[in-house]
Parts: sequence; C-alpha cells; structure tokens
Amino acid sequence: MPAKRSKTVTVAAPAAAAHNPGVALRALRRQRGWTLAEIGARTGLPISTLSKIENGKMSLSFDKLTRIAQGLEVDIGELFSSQPPAGNDAFGGRRSITRAGEGYAIRTENYDHLYPASELLNKRLVPIIVELHARSLEEFGELIRHTGEEFALVLEGAIELHTELYAPARLEAGDSIYFDSTMGHAYLAAAPGPCRVLAVCSGGEAHLREAMARQDVTRGARGRREDA
Repeated sequence: MPAKRSKTVTVAAPAAAAHNPGVALRALRRQRGWTLAEIGARTGLPISTLSKIENGKMSLSFDKLTRIAQGLEVDIGELFSSQPPAGNDAFGGRRSITRAGEGYAIRTENYDHLYPASELLNKRLVPIIVELHARSLEEFGELIRHTGEEFALVLEGAIELHTELYAPARLEAGDSIYFDSTMGHAYLAAAPGPCRVLAVCSGGEAHLREAMARQDVTRGARGRREDA
C-alpha cells in the first residue's frame, strides 16, 4: 500500500481558550531558557521546522505534535490549553463544560478526533468524538492498540469494529461496545454518510498519542520527510 501524507492537526477551540501550539512552544521554550537547537535535539525535528511551527508557517502533523509534547515533557493538551496544568493529582472538584464546536480536533487519514474537556490535563478518562473515514482494513492499515479499556457508543450511521481476537462486530446508531484496547482494533465506517462514535478510553492521553504516532510513522514516513 503506498505511503500516505502525514496527518494534519486542526484546532477548533472557543475564542476565549484558543491556544496556538506554535505560540505555546515558544512560550515553554523561553520559560525554560532553551534554544531552538536544544528543542531540536529533544524532539528530533530540524531547527527550520521548529521555527516555522513557532511562527505559524507550518501545519502540525500528529507525529510532530507528539514529538514536541514528549520533548518538552508536557501533556499534549498543554500545547492547546490557555490554562496552566494542575500541580498534582488532587484535582478536587474540577469540571469542564464543552460547548458545540469547542475542544480541539485532530484529523488523520482514518479518523477525525474531537477531544472535549481539552483544557483538563492528565485525565483518567479520555472522551473522544470520532468521525470515521476508512471503510476497509486495507484502507485503514495497521490495527491500533493502546493500554487500558475502551467504551464506544455509535452516535450516527453504522460502524464495523475489527479486533485481532474476535470476528468483526457491526454496530448501529445507539449500539455500544466495551473492550480491552490493548487488543489491536480498528473502527470502520459501515454505512453511507457520516459515521460517528463517542469513544471513552481509560488508558490516558499519553498512551493514545503513542498509539496514533506509531500508526503515523508506519503510514506517513514520506510526508514527514517532505515536511522536514
């Protein structure tokens, strides 16, 4: 199967909370007194690429976003959130309301991911609204796996969930499934028109980032070389 372009991140946030990852990168870098060369050594990204990202002249692939978050040792949400991260695990009575069209979105070849409660870092549960694109395993590519468990509720259309241990399961709007997400899996669109799922994952955002990044590396190597 031919290599596909690196996946592009699109941000959709409320005006009051919108935070450009390039602006966040510059702020965190200056806060720590690091040069672009030091960030490059931590992320493996060329200085020219980092400069373009900071100045809003390059769209971010999911892989680049992951590498920046890991290099800065921050939660990926910190690159989007306008609020400082919590200092410890004593979250108290925190809550988050996400209005229609808010949160941040990541677009890949297979999915459009919309993350509600994007300003809350280190969440124990990660809710994701997913719109499916791929309609076959050949189109999807390598199965995704990550730590934890996953609950999925079909919001619109129909899906076919493929796993490495079970026969494919077709789910219609209103149907749901709970499964071990360390098992390789893939959501496929199984009906004409939009197919959307609410997925709630227990593995944490870092593990989800790593899983998506691995798939990005497998299918988007050529695109990353072009960006660099």
